[in-house]
Order: sequence, then C-alpha cells, then structure tokens
Amino acid sequence: MLEIAGELLDALATGRRVAVATVTRVLGSAPRTLGTAMAVTDAGTVIGSISGGCVEGAIYESAQEVLDTGLGQLTEFGVSDDDAFAVGLSCGGTVEVFLAEFAPAGQRNALPDAVRAQLERAAAGQAAGLALVVAGTGAGLMLGPDAAGADGLGGPGDSAGGEHSNGLDADAVRRIRAGLRAGVASGQSTVGTVDCDGVTSRVLYLVAQAPPRCLIFGAVDFASALSAAASLLGYRVTICDARAVFATPERFPTAAEVVVEWPTDYLARTHTDARTVICVLTHDEKFDLPLLSTALSLDVAYAGAMGSRRTHERRMQRLQEAGVAAADLARLHSPIGLDLGASSPEETAVSILAEVLAARTGASGVPLRDRQGPIHPSS
Repeated sequence: MLEIAGELLDALATGRRVAVATVTRVLGSAPRTLGTAMAVTDAGTVIGSISGGCVEGAIYESAQEVLDTGLGQLTEFGVSDDDAFAVGLSCGGTVEVFLAEFAPAGQRNALPDAVRAQLERAAAGQAAGLALVVAGTGAGLMLGPDAAGADGLGGPGDSAGGEHSNGLDADAVRRIRAGLRAGVASGQSTVGTVDCDGVTSRVLYLVAQAPPRCLIFGAVDFASALSAAASLLGYRVTICDARAVFATPERFPTAAEVVVEWPTDYLARTHTDARTVICVLTHDEKFDLPLLSTALSLDVAYAGAMGSRRTHERRMQRLQEAGVAAADLARLHSPIGLDLGASSPEETAVSILAEVLAARTGASGVPLRDRQGPIHPSS
C-alpha cells in the first residue's frame, strides 16, 4: 500500500473514495510480494497492480462491492479455487488480499490522520509504517505508530483512540504498535498475531524504507543512462564528478542530486548503508583507485567499476598493492555488469542493474527456462 501512497493521496484530495486491496498473504509461487497494493476509485480509475495482470479483473469487482457497502473484505485467489484460471492466477500460487475503503474527511471511512501522516511520509520517500488488522478482533483497523514511534514516525491520533478500537483493548493496540515499530526498524513488511480476550487477530505490518541510494561516479554518457534506469528501479541517484563542466543537473535530469567534488572526499562524507549501490565509471586511475579503496571498506550492497579486462587486472593489482584485503577485493564487481552483449549506454545500464539485482537477491542470473522449480520464491 505504501508504494502507491502518493496516488492514493492525490485521489483523496480530489474528493474521490478509494477501495484499496492489499496483499496480506502469499503462498507458493505468486507474482507480487506481501504488502503490494492496488486501488480502485469510485470513478473507476485503477491505481497500482497486485498480480501483474492475473487477478486484477476479479479484484476490480470486489473493490466495487467495498465502495458500495463500505465494509472491508478478505479474499483469496489461488490454485485451490475452482475458478483460479478464470481469474487468471495461473502461476501456481495463492494470494490473499484485504480490501478496505478510504474516503476524504467528513465521509464514511474517512482516512484517519495518523494513517494519512504515514502515507505522506511514504509519498515523500521517507520511512513509514502502518499496521492493518486483517482477521479476528479489530479486522479492518489501521494504525500508525504512536507519538513515541521511532525515526520521527509518530503522528497525530488515529482511530485507535480511547479504551477500545474495533473491539481491541488498549493493551492489544499497544502491542500492535510495538510490532509496527519493530517492523520499521527491520525494514521488512511482516505478518504477526495479537491476542485480545482469548481471540487471536492477524496483523499485517506494512513498512516503507527511504529509497536506497545509487552513487554513480563519473559524469559520462553511461552515467546518464544508468541514472535513468536506476531511478526507474526506485534508487535515489547521486552523480559525482570533480569536473564542474560535466557534472551539471542539465546533463543528468533523472538524478536526485549532482555533486561537484573529489569523488573520494564525497564518498567518505556521505551516508551509505547495506542497500547502497556504488558504480565507478570514471576510467581514470587517479579517481578510481582511492575511490574503490574507500568503497570496498564500506558495508554496501554493491560496488562495481567499469573498464576493460586489462584495466581490471591492472586495477586489482594496484588495489592489492595499496593494501586492500583479498576478501574486500572479492566484493568488487569488475568489469561491471552481466554478460548480455550490451553495447550502448542504455544497454550497459541494463547489464549493470541486472548484476546489482542478482547480487542483492543471490540469484544465479541464468535464463529462467534453464532453472528448475518455481519462478517466484515462496513466502
């Protein structure tokens, strides 16, 4: 749900009511992940996608019912259903979705302030979290973190004010919020349970992290294509080059920022984490060697450098001579990218990001037709 936060808020701002379908359980091979959402406005406009086309038609019909009645709905699609192929879920898995109505202020099912605050954070690219009770006591209740939430996530009060909320007592609400803060800290959407008066409720913890960073060093044509492609994948892209004449926002319109600074100095001072991608495209040893020495000392998701096989061998030797440990050298992706036959900057960007994705997921990168087992990993 948080991935379509901006579009949801835009629809509500125009006075539209919206039925939001959120994936609450995935079993077997299914095309989308926990927390993925699709919404339908009362004008019939579709926002987002749950299955990449498999069950959208059936969910659209269910969303119309929710908009008519205002009542939440828990629905499952999968191979166990007699009409699985009728709705199109032929991938062999099962998805469960919860549908709920959101409405502008003053209307039935008006969006609570705390929920709106988290949607606004997610739309702005900030960390956000929501807890949705999908089954049991309190089904349909949605909570944001309380004022003590971590990372500035606290917001104004929501529909959980008072001693009870949809049948949940204050202690159950407190435990749900504690689970939500833990989910935000881990950066993972999860499902948990909470007991209230002997009844177990199932809770979906929806989490959005700030976008991961992609740091591209070298203001070259390949950097422009890589910036555009990485932005499409959700990275916050920074272009850095010491040459002011090349490092301009006009040359890199898809980058979040363009920095004119000595690359090693910038990398040493900027924030990186375990999701950060570093791509060195400079082709200049006075930049490459100190920059890669710094990059390989950081806990980042990926560090790659462009260059020919000969350049790579010379680079590895000089990094070794500079004291970079063998274990750190083994983390360097050089020459950068997968063997896709890429030639143009745009094709090279696909090659690089394909390797980034494979490195992040631990996937083999082999053609799916040559793999055994399900295409989508089980949850």
